[in-house]
Amino acid sequence: MKHNSPFIAALYDKLRNTAITRANSASLPMGDHVAVKYNSVNEGEERKGGHGIPKVSMVPLIFLIFYEVSGGPFGIEDSVKAAGPLLAIAGFLLFALIWSIPEALITAEMGTMFPENGGYVVWVSSALGPFWGFQQGWAKWLSGVIDNALYPVLFLDYVKSSVPALGGGLPRTLAVLILTVALTYMNYRGLTIVGWVAVFLGVFSLLPFLVMGLIAIPRVEPSRWFEMDLGSVNWGLYLNTLFWNLNYWDSISTLAGEVENPKRTLPRALSYALVLVVGGYLYPLITCTAAVPVVREHWSDGYFSDIARILGGIWLHSWIQGAAALSNMGNFLTEMSSDSYQLLGMAERGMLPEFFAKRSRYGTPLIGILFSAFGVILLSWMSFQEIIAAENYLYCFGMILEFIAFIKLRMTHPNASRPYKIPLGTIGAVLMIIPPALLIVVVMALASFKVMAVSIMAMIVGFVLQPCLVYVEKKRWLRFSISADLPDLPDSQEATEDDTVPLVF
Repeated sequence: MKHNSPFIAALYDKLRNTAITRANSASLPMGDHVAVKYNSVNEGEERKGGHGIPKVSMVPLIFLIFYEVSGGPFGIEDSVKAAGPLLAIAGFLLFALIWSIPEALITAEMGTMFPENGGYVVWVSSALGPFWGFQQGWAKWLSGVIDNALYPVLFLDYVKSSVPALGGGLPRTLAVLILTVALTYMNYRGLTIVGWVAVFLGVFSLLPFLVMGLIAIPRVEPSRWFEMDLGSVNWGLYLNTLFWNLNYWDSISTLAGEVENPKRTLPRALSYALVLVVGGYLYPLITCTAAVPVVREHWSDGYFSDIARILGGIWLHSWIQGAAALSNMGNFLTEMSSDSYQLLGMAERGMLPEFFAKRSRYGTPLIGILFSAFGVILLSWMSFQEIIAAENYLYCFGMILEFIAFIKLRMTHPNASRPYKIPLGTIGAVLMIIPPALLIVVVMALASFKVMAVSIMAMIVGFVLQPCLVYVEKKRWLRFSISADLPDLPDSQEATEDDTVPLVF
């Protein structure tokens, strides 16, 4: 590992030695592990981790991010149903600017500042302390599991036209269980396998839309793009659809410890994935809304396959249906990876019992995978719209904590090592997050009473669970420890001249 000055090298040696000393000593209470902030962590540039497992490289990482956020234009049809073609197209452009880009930039800066598993949980813990760090982890994990409960259901919705028995009842329930078990096993076998499967599925899922767009060009009537009726806009459905399809950029941070040279690879992968995601939405929206007459009531989940039949025939219809089904599998795989490695990262920081940090012989977080799979099965009874609204609400709560942590670390540790730093000062950073913060308020305000009540109850569970875990550790009923592979956290709550590190690119 190379450093730009003897001071930085000495700091890394100090952090490494302190971490080893703490790991060899008796376990401290959980709160003592994460109540403080740190300025830098090891770069993790080795191609293999400490467990001898290959690291994730650039191309699989791009498609892991692609599936964390999107997976293709499946499910964006509701934006046209809710608001018409003009607002749908403008909405995806505007949301990318005010939400996706700021979130991706924050993920790049904070993810390279803290390149370890746990991601945003570590960011919030280092800025706001262990209690709020745990709440961040609880809300984001629960949001991810709720999100993942959607994908087996969507997969069956796409194939039930060919296999009507999967439309409901016992066959559908068994199919959900079988899919969940099969995809859980693939996660167990290794993140590099999941990454390359995501590459294959991503290419297969996007190709039919490229073909359909080319076929649509001769039929394009630009006047159809400008159809709009503000009086009939379903704002709740519209905003939830846009938000659901353009968030979760920060999820990849929980896998940062498994990435090859994350301080260099992560920002680039986020930028490439951003282009892939936004382009993957706008291209079919622009071509399809202008190629066929827009009947808003028809624009619901799966309508792109109907347009494919109109434009290209049954072969293109079948291709898009198959791509949609497989894309949901890609979403499931990547979301489960993110959720399970988040639990592993929290355990490595002493926030969860030590058994969550145990890895399988393939280097995967076995207990985290099993917990995430159980949550998916438990929540699979929820409807599509309830799933979207509930996960959005919990996700918004987590994003509020992320924004606060981002600004606080900028203020208290302005000179900490940030291999990638957003080229804005503190005031510019605050201005950057104002639009997405306002969007969060709107999304949460539009939630139904049922979704709001369930989400608030879930957050209250987190408020109770964290002190209970602290008590469990104090009684030594379960073992909590910090990983020796991680650097220690400085003891100071305020940045000083001695504990800051110059910005290193």
